[in-house]
Amino acid sequence: MKRITQYLIVPVGVVCSFFILASGARPGVSAFENSGPPEPARDAAAIYKSKCASCHGKDGRSKTFKAKFNHARNLADAEWQNNITDERIFNSIANGRGKMPAYANKLTQAEIEALVVYVRGLRR
Repeated sequence: MKRITQYLIVPVGVVCSFFILASGARPGVSAFENSGPPEPARDAAAIYKSKCASCHGKDGRSKTFKAKFNHARNLADAEWQNNITDERIFNSIANGRGKMPAYANKLTQAEIEALVVYVRGLRR
């Protein structure tokens, strides 16, 4: 019985090792770490859609009912974009502003920075 078990375990181990190496995984590294950093633009768009679009609208123009009710800022306004700094946008997202909630405890600094870049891209 011992000999049969020995002959089964070794091939299974070799096959598993092959698939792990073929997938590019490294021992002791999680699959998330192995995949590299997420793409910031895609992540910023997803974060904007989930956290910001309900008030500021998908295009940033604040044309939604909720935007009108809460007096949400039109993020696509060229004049506003010219007069506002990236630091001010970052602080507004992190600390909140008026009726806008703070996201410093919900998003990482990198995610907020990516959102600043995304907001700049909404300019019309």
